[in-house]
Amino acid sequence: MKLSHEIVTLRTKHPFVIARGGSSEYRVVRVTLTAPDGATGWGEAAPSRYYGETADTVVNVLPLLAQKLDGTDGWSLEALEHGLARAIRFNGSARAAVSAALHDLMGKRLGVPVHKLWGLDPAAAPPSSFTVGIAPDEPTLRARVEEAAQYPVLKIKLGSTWDERIVRMVRELAPDKVLRVDANAAWTPKSALRMIPLLQELGVEFVEQPLPPDDLDGLRFVRERSALPIIADESCLVAADIPKLAGVVDGINIKLAKCGGLREALRMIATARAHDMLVMAGCMIESSLGITAAAAFSPQGRSAAIHGAAAGSQAT
Repeated sequence: MKLSHEIVTLRTKHPFVIARGGSSEYRVVRVTLTAPDGATGWGEAAPSRYYGETADTVVNVLPLLAQKLDGTDGWSLEALEHGLARAIRFNGSARAAVSAALHDLMGKRLGVPVHKLWGLDPAAAPPSSFTVGIAPDEPTLRARVEEAAQYPVLKIKLGSTWDERIVRMVRELAPDKVLRVDANAAWTPKSALRMIPLLQELGVEFVEQPLPPDDLDGLRFVRERSALPIIADESCLVAADIPKLAGVVDGINIKLAKCGGLREALRMIATARAHDMLVMAGCMIESSLGITAAAAFSPQGRSAAIHGAAAGSQAT
């Protein structure tokens, strides 16, 4: 099979800022797989510097991934994704793009969308949340919440110098919406436990990644004292990370750019459920092509949730 690519620059409507910083421009890599029978499949890599990837690193490893596709017909999805992981251990977004293209190729050949390959019903997919990034001031925050008026679920980025005021403002502006918060690893156990009672009072549904990824003892400490569920994002990349998180957090956030492919995402769902953990799915800054791949596995029952793109303010 032939693997080709192009780099595309995405520009968000507003600077998208989280605890680690932000930008208005993000480079993604769109890939196209062309099989010997003429069928094509599309995928998108949304690299994150936090995980050691850029658009340039994606492009650099694509030839290694292409080698694993040489002489194949694209039907053996499990074996092919395993081969991609053996070719490069990291570079999750690059592998995820090729995995998505392989699944897209398969669906097109069979004349069905990817979710039907897995026997899933899209009607079971939960609503996506609109992510509100960290704003520089109150008027800007107010404007961004008002822009999200049509969305029933908001995920609020925290990890700023005015977290408490942010949450209070959003609740005042959106009294009836489901609220979730994501600190992107910016809090300490002490600050997390100081914030959580307020979040509970304001009707927040859960807290995502309050502490640094490797602070599992701290996460366990917070979870044991928290009235709200704690969800791991940066602490959980692949299925093998989940057993050590059992009893440490209440759930995990799956991102294709972290785990490296759709087959691995399905393993993460199965592993999390085996440990009685909640499952949600997220995205980086990516286009509808990228998030569609994650949306394919969103109808995975009542505990799944997709957190992602809306009006140029996507999740990360």
